[in-house]
Amino acid sequence: MFAAFILKFLSALTSFVIAFCTTFGIWAPSTTKEAAEHYDSNIKNVIFLIGDGMGFNHLNKTKLERKVPLTMDTFEIQGASMTRSFSSSVTDSAAGATALSTGIRTNNGALGVYPLDLNAKYSYPKNIREICAEKGMMTGVVTTDSTGGATPSGFSAHESDRDNNEEIMYDQLASDIDLIWGASNGVLTEELAAENGFDYVATYSEMMALEEGSRSFGQFTNDLWTLEQSDANTPNLEQMAVKAVDLLDDADEGFFLMIEGAHIDKHSHNNDGEKMTEALEEFDRTIAAMLEYAEEDGETLVIVTADHETGVIKLNGDSYTFTSGSHSGANVPLLVYGTDKLITKDETINNYEIPIRIAYILGFDEDDFPFEVVLV
Repeated sequence: MFAAFILKFLSALTSFVIAFCTTFGIWAPSTTKEAAEHYDSNIKNVIFLIGDGMGFNHLNKTKLERKVPLTMDTFEIQGASMTRSFSSSVTDSAAGATALSTGIRTNNGALGVYPLDLNAKYSYPKNIREICAEKGMMTGVVTTDSTGGATPSGFSAHESDRDNNEEIMYDQLASDIDLIWGASNGVLTEELAAENGFDYVATYSEMMALEEGSRSFGQFTNDLWTLEQSDANTPNLEQMAVKAVDLLDDADEGFFLMIEGAHIDKHSHNNDGEKMTEALEEFDRTIAAMLEYAEEDGETLVIVTADHETGVIKLNGDSYTFTSGSHSGANVPLLVYGTDKLITKDETINNYEIPIRIAYILGFDEDDFPFEVVLV
């Protein structure tokens, strides 16, 4: 009796949250008409690349200082994403990842939960990766951050606090994800991974030995963001991304892969321009590899964006300099290959619209996303 009351209360609370958020424009209402307008029957796979902290001037600084062309400049469809969280005009990575994965803006520090209902033990919105998995697609997350970091967790966990490292890990172990690779979270053991149906991989050799049909949890202990391997048996981002696609791309229903270059943000916080530009160049090289795959495949949507800008980089004379060690509310790049159904050239949209439009492109509608509420 009491349990039934609690469920009714939570359902009513969630309805209030949705009504409140819709009223105040926290996300756009979904309609069958809008879903039909974005549907693209040619798209089967999605590769979603997130350069954490990457603003427009991060690209300019990298091109100027490293004297390299960027693959990101070659995208025919380039626009921008507007960022903020429910609780602030400047988002953190947790709320940013939640917007990019669920179509919902939440409070800073929260992962995959409603902004007015932060107890993920009772209810939460599904994210685009989970919905893709339910539709039979294979799914994965690859990052240069810890697998418990905010951005990978935004696509694989539901927690009210981004610092709940152990709880995030258990969410991931209980999920339907096929692979999640990144730096060690410090708590996962090989035995625990095996108990939950995952192969535990900690080296480049172990990663490369994985075969199709496996489920894997990567826990690497050296730098993953560098242009070359940081040691002989640690992969970098490009190598992880290429191997992940190789494992996922034989799925009959397609695949969804999120790839994060986390160290653009980390080095921007430290105002370390040399390391930031190296991390961005490695992220761009990963994008090039994903574009090459998409061009050959012909059924793959490639999206590149950021969760927020970090460092407030500004042009100062003939150089680009950091003016802050924090995030800003600046618009960030949004690049698309494979369809003109997500944005048109030079279009600017809210960050929370991106996963909704991905869902529509894949043929999902309002019955699938974004207003699905899970009561547990």
